[in-house]
Amino acid sequence: MNSSPFIRRAVALAAGKGTRMGAITEETPKPMLPIQGKPMLEHILERLASAGIERFLIVVGYRHESIERHFRSSPLAIEFRVQEIVNGTGSAAQLARGFTSGEPFLLTYADILCDSIEYTRCAETLRDHPAAAAVLAVKAVDDPWQGAAVYEDRGRILNIVEKPPRGASTTHWNSAGLYAFRPVLFDYLDRVVPSQRNEYELTSALDLMLAEGDELRISPIAGAWRDVGRPEDLAALNAPAEREP
Repeated sequence: MNSSPFIRRAVALAAGKGTRMGAITEETPKPMLPIQGKPMLEHILERLASAGIERFLIVVGYRHESIERHFRSSPLAIEFRVQEIVNGTGSAAQLARGFTSGEPFLLTYADILCDSIEYTRCAETLRDHPAAAAVLAVKAVDDPWQGAAVYEDRGRILNIVEKPPRGASTTHWNSAGLYAFRPVLFDYLDRVVPSQRNEYELTSALDLMLAEGDELRISPIAGAWRDVGRPEDLAALNAPAEREP
C-alpha cells in the first residue's frame, strides 16, 4: 500500500484451540505454533504491517495469556480482546466494533498464511467498489468441499455454501479466510442466530448480507496460500525445502 492506505486496521481471530492439531495445542495455542522459528501469528502480523496496516486487534481466548505475553513487547500497535466464551467467529468479530472506529478493516483467521500482497489486493478491491459491503479473498481449488464454496458472477458474490458435499460444487473458488469489511458488518452480526453447531458464525452474517441484496466481491489469491489446520501443514511449513506461503 501507499503512505496513506485505504485500510489501516486489521483484526486477527485467534481465540480457538485448534482441535484438528491434536495434542500439539494442549499447551500452546494454535496461533503460537512455530513456523521457521517464530509463531504463526507473528508471520501474519508482520505481513499485514508490510501491507500498510498500522493498528491491530487480536481476539484471543484459549490460553490467551501466552499470546498476550509474547506480543506485549511487539513494536506494532496491538490491542487484545478476550472472547470469554469461544462460541463462534461471529461473536469473536463483534468484539472488534470499538476498535474499528467506523473505518473499513481487514479481518483474518490466525491460521491463514498468505503473501502480504494479498492483504493489499483485498483492501484495494473494497476501495475500488464503493457499493460493496465486504470483500472475500478466495483461492482456486479442485473442489472446495473442505471449506466454503463461493459462487460469483464477474466478481460479485452470488452465494456461499459452507462445507459442500465432496464433488457437489460447480465453482472452484474456496473462501480463503481473509476479508475486507465496511462497518455495516456489525449491524448484521447483531442479528446472527446460533448455527447448527450452536455457534455464532461470521458466515451467517455474510448470508444475511447476500439475502438482503448487499454487494459482496471476491479478491482472488494469486500467490501462495495455506490454511494451517493440521499437524501435516505445520510439518510441511517447517521442512527445510518448504517455501513459506
